[in-house]
Amino acid sequence: MSQPTPPTVALIGATGYGVQHREAIAALERAGRVRLVALCDTRPLPEEATGAVAVHTDHRAMLAAARPDIVVVSTPPHTHLPIALDVVAAGADLLLEKPPVTSLADHDLLTRALRDAGRICQVGFQAQGSHALAALRDAIRDGRLGKVTGIAAAGTWIRDDAYYDRSPWAGRRSVDGQPVVDGALVNPFAHTLMLGLDLVRAAAPGAVPTRFTLERYRTREIEVEDTACLRVEFSAGPPLLIAVTLSAAGFREGDMLVHGTDGSAVLEYPTDRLLFGPDSATVPGAAAGLASGERTGLLANLLDHRRDPSVALLAPLDATRDFTALVEAILTAPAPAPVPAEHRHQQHDTGSPAWVIDGVDAAVTAAATTMTTYADLGLPWTTTPYAGTLPVAKPN
Repeated sequence: MSQPTPPTVALIGATGYGVQHREAIAALERAGRVRLVALCDTRPLPEEATGAVAVHTDHRAMLAAARPDIVVVSTPPHTHLPIALDVVAAGADLLLEKPPVTSLADHDLLTRALRDAGRICQVGFQAQGSHALAALRDAIRDGRLGKVTGIAAAGTWIRDDAYYDRSPWAGRRSVDGQPVVDGALVNPFAHTLMLGLDLVRAAAPGAVPTRFTLERYRTREIEVEDTACLRVEFSAGPPLLIAVTLSAAGFREGDMLVHGTDGSAVLEYPTDRLLFGPDSATVPGAAAGLASGERTGLLANLLDHRRDPSVALLAPLDATRDFTALVEAILTAPAPAPVPAEHRHQQHDTGSPAWVIDGVDAAVTAAATTMTTYADLGLPWTTTPYAGTLPVAKPN
């Protein structure tokens, strides 16, 4: 019996993070699950990356020529919506990188377009495929941690001048009038925000974000934050606190902490190690239990769903609407406050200068461990947080 013809796939945005998508597609192609038919990028691709596959610089021309079954979009955030709409109009299913869009209006427009065309969209929150995340959800739902009192994220990255020179939209709030939101919360640490929303829903199914408190800071002349603390309250369930920085002295990828009355848990990113401990001060290496997780790839999951719709998508667009609501809130919040010169210094061991906020690594850990904002911790470089509300109504 002949084997079924595998679905065709194309990649828009084949450089930068698109390299990882090329690798994932290649692995699935070797397994006979897809066939790569086209690549598209405005920048030149190395010959070894293209092989015999057609390469385009215009995504519309690529869609018309290749007519792929699935399109992976890995382009800058402010380009996502128009490209995604073109993909859907061309009759393809979609794997769209995060953040999917930058406003609720755009989110709902894309949702309607998908519904009207009968197409599906997976969003590139790769951590949603973590088996350790699924185990942590189960632990929360089964009450293994008691009542969940708070969910937090802690991330400390080091980003130097070269990081902000990587593209014309790096560090920008908008480009040509289009929102970019290349700040710490929405781009580098988007996964922590999405994971936090997911875990709140595990503790309180149906909960939606209603209020938020936001602190945004910058150590250089950029339009977005490199350091942030976001606290979110919900219609039910525990609060969520995200404490992150790109101006750290040391590196912590972005761990999720779940605080409960009967214990706590840490989900390490991106190692997908799950650690359980006796109290809310649990840190990696001091846990009472340990589970190691693997991941299901988002494109592989999309293929499974196409073959059998009873297989749920790991990161469907409709599950990211609360994330988009928070993106919009961050975008419309006041500009980030500069960190005074007396509270920051430069280090040069990353290859080019990087600003470090004095004591920020400890501040991130303290905020996530105690569910307390930077301002409430009394840190000398903080300002009054911005507070706001979020729309809770869902579209028809």
